[in-house]
Amino acid sequence: MRDFRGKVVVVTGAAGGLGRALCFRFGAAGSRVVALDLDASSLADLLADLRASGINAIAEVCDLSREEDCRGAMAVAIQAFGGIDVLVNNAGITHRSAFARTRPEVIRRVMAVNFFGALHCTHAALQALIAQRGMIVVISSVAGFAPLIARTGYAASKHALHGFFDSLRAEVEPLGVKVLLVCPSFIQTGIEKHALAGDGNLASHPQSIVGTRATPHAIAGKIFTAAARERRLLLPDAVSRASWWLSRLAPRLYERLMARKLGQEMLARE
Repeated sequence: MRDFRGKVVVVTGAAGGLGRALCFRFGAAGSRVVALDLDASSLADLLADLRASGINAIAEVCDLSREEDCRGAMAVAIQAFGGIDVLVNNAGITHRSAFARTRPEVIRRVMAVNFFGALHCTHAALQALIAQRGMIVVISSVAGFAPLIARTGYAASKHALHGFFDSLRAEVEPLGVKVLLVCPSFIQTGIEKHALAGDGNLASHPQSIVGTRATPHAIAGKIFTAAARERRLLLPDAVSRASWWLSRLAPRLYERLMARKLGQEMLARE
């Protein structure tokens, strides 16, 4: 079991539901937290709450789509705390729109945050992580290993994370750096409230889900335990585990069930 006491943990998308919960979970274990987010106001509130709880934390406004922002944020973390032990690539955005009605720039925006943001942060932190024999935690999704109707850009970004970080693991694990991919289904976070429509504006219709939404607190606890155990893959809920097996054993059945549950009502609205 890894001990995170005194370790430096960088969390992207820290002001959101899951990011916030992760900051508090690692902080409660004695980690020093570096919180990154684009929302300066929410980030300031998070920092105040972390410090009020006795957690040693700093915060940095960071646009993950800008490589220079990511490099600057990692430099701040290293300067403040002397290194980086854990990088949690948590930040993400989504869209809800059939591909035929989606402008390509919408998918580029999703990829810029979900994939390239993780790439930028990981590249900027990599030497520090190698020096500390650290860990990279990547918040993916069921959409990282299975199709998701009317979320082509989101699914593409999450699939890209799997290809990238599974390959990176083969390079860095011999150097002592572990990589954990996390694939939840539905969580009570704000990501869907800010989902993009095909024209780039906010989507106006609600999202259909399968099962119930897990709380950020519950998922953060499972991620922390999986990281401590140096797991390679975490399927933290019943829907993600069922999706994993069904999408592999009966992919056509999975696609039909997923499209029926999540796609028909939404596509009818467009």
